[in-house]
Amino acid sequence: MKKTGLFLVAVWTCLSVMGAGKKVLKVACVGNSITYGYGLKDRARDAYPVRLQEMLGDGYQVENFGKSGATLLYRGHRPYVRQEEFRKAMDFAGDIVVIHLGINDTDPRDWPHFRDDFVVDYMALIDSFRTVNPDCRVLVARMTPIPVRHSRFETSTRDWHDDIQKAIEQVASNTGAQLIDFYEPLHSRHNLFPDALHPDPEGTEIMARVVYGALTGRYGGLSMPSLYTDNMVLQHACDLPVSGRADAGEKVTVEIAGQKRKAVADGDGRWSVTLKPLKAGGPYELKVSTARRTLRFTGVLAGEVWLCSGQSNMEFMLKQAVTGGRDIPRSGNDRIRLYNMKPRWHTTDKPWDEDALDSVNHLKYFHPCEWQSCTPETSADFSAIAYYFGSVLQDSLQVPVGLICNAVGGSPAEAWIERRTLEHEYPIILRNWTENDLIQSWVRGRAAVNIKLSKDKLQRHPYEPCYLFETAVRPLLSYRIRGVIWYQGESNAHNVDAHDKLFPLLLDSWREAWGIADLPFYMVQLSSLNRPSWPWFRDSQRRLADKLQGVYMAVSSDCGDSLDVHPRRKQPVGERLAAQALYHTYGMRKHVPSGPVYRSAEFVKGAAYLTFDYAEGMQGSEGKPLCGFEIAGTDGLFRPAKVVVEGNRLCVSAKEVKHPVAVRYGWQPYTRANLVNGAGLPASTFRTDD
Repeated sequence: MKKTGLFLVAVWTCLSVMGAGKKVLKVACVGNSITYGYGLKDRARDAYPVRLQEMLGDGYQVENFGKSGATLLYRGHRPYVRQEEFRKAMDFAGDIVVIHLGINDTDPRDWPHFRDDFVVDYMALIDSFRTVNPDCRVLVARMTPIPVRHSRFETSTRDWHDDIQKAIEQVASNTGAQLIDFYEPLHSRHNLFPDALHPDPEGTEIMARVVYGALTGRYGGLSMPSLYTDNMVLQHACDLPVSGRADAGEKVTVEIAGQKRKAVADGDGRWSVTLKPLKAGGPYELKVSTARRTLRFTGVLAGEVWLCSGQSNMEFMLKQAVTGGRDIPRSGNDRIRLYNMKPRWHTTDKPWDEDALDSVNHLKYFHPCEWQSCTPETSADFSAIAYYFGSVLQDSLQVPVGLICNAVGGSPAEAWIERRTLEHEYPIILRNWTENDLIQSWVRGRAAVNIKLSKDKLQRHPYEPCYLFETAVRPLLSYRIRGVIWYQGESNAHNVDAHDKLFPLLLDSWREAWGIADLPFYMVQLSSLNRPSWPWFRDSQRRLADKLQGVYMAVSSDCGDSLDVHPRRKQPVGERLAAQALYHTYGMRKHVPSGPVYRSAEFVKGAAYLTFDYAEGMQGSEGKPLCGFEIAGTDGLFRPAKVVVEGNRLCVSAKEVKHPVAVRYGWQPYTRANLVNGAGLPASTFRTDD
């Protein structure tokens, strides 16, 4: 609050001086080649200090004191304090000094040797400007990002860049300088850095807007994230954060269900309050207001909110499902609300036009949408699996249910992972993604068709690593959810080992981004289809669910189609996901959450004895004999096996295999394996020698 008060006093003082016509505020932009405008075709028009001058207007005089190659470090290879631009900046004696230095200090000639000097040198630089103008206001910037395309990204630049960012934050804290951020607004816009270091005109405009907001406190007044609309569902039974934007220093009041919370927007225009747990039900009215603007959201319910994500089988609409014709007419239920994020352009096998290409580059891939009540009209175009999942939850829990669907057909897992996570944990998948073998050839081929007409060498596409996190997940992060249902994998099944790395990274990045360490994650195992790698991929999904905390899996192999990657039987899949959630998230132990789950094998006297979880009532589906089991000896050759149910375990054997060492089940791309338990739920593909 003290810092906010000082900031407002400074803004008020500046505006008063301007209004009185006594003084034009001088703004010194200090920095390296990025401030200078290196690489711009017309730096006199597009360098960020020039754009800042246009935004601020006649009450300010903005000067560019950028020096290409300059280091902050005094013992660096080109210290800023020894350059002519520094002397000119000192003579200018700015009322406001904006400093963006540190990028060149990532050079191997500098940071490894002189890192201990950085904070001291930066503080000395700030003291220099305060010496020539004791009343100057100093802004220090977190550095612009360096994309993975940079030649030294993995060898040094990535990690040293992180170190320097932390040092800059320390400098701001030590000196009382205002910290501004060039990194976050540009980190998801790597296509604005043609040479992997210097921003293009659009990038410099973003930088200018960051400084403009910091200087003036103007952020467009009160606003809320896009998910806040009439008829929304807010997560109940937990402390509920509500956040948004406003002009710096504005007082914000949030009111709902007799609660009133107040906050003040900080220097970046951000504010947040935390509501006490809401009682399930409604409708409520959420009112968010400042002295100048009031936002009212009506028809609000409190209940369970789930994100329904993945690729085409999650996107697959209720009207396409085999049960759609029966269930759509009776789907009306105002206690179920739908938030249906639809892509503006689908990844069909044709080139996109200029409008599509430009919008995708600007991260505008989804249609704007709003919360709607579940009706025959809205449910028909909504995810079939999500609809059936939500219907079971609403009926079982007797509370409102909100379903957010942002699935994108054909999307690979890497497109859904946060960029910093991949930069640090799996950077190879970010390099030259359109020709990267880690990315499925179909994915790369379809993207190549869609962007065929683009003249931009850095043209973006929704299948690009990180893109869907930046466009489909990040806008949701301020909205509290209960958990995630996930149906994806078809576009990663070509490389099981890569997916084994990617899926945990996706899970961790989402949990960290939402700030929910135990965010429940329920995934669908791939169905049956004649694709050779799928048995391995299905088993990999089983092992991931077994290994990762809070991850559970619904089997769908019995719902597959040998020729169609989009099987139309979606109701069982949605209901199986719901059974898992009711058991694990809501503690309803009367529900059987899963079919038999393989746990262990013992090889005795020419037979394998297999134990399972959720094994009660094991049998062949529809009363048929068990099939789909194979057994192998030390020769590694699997042969069809005979299976006998012995209580809660199976005895597996074959006459040809005298000394068995391994069993596998459902090990065909399209499998007719039929093991179920007493609840009729199917077992997963597995092998005992994995």
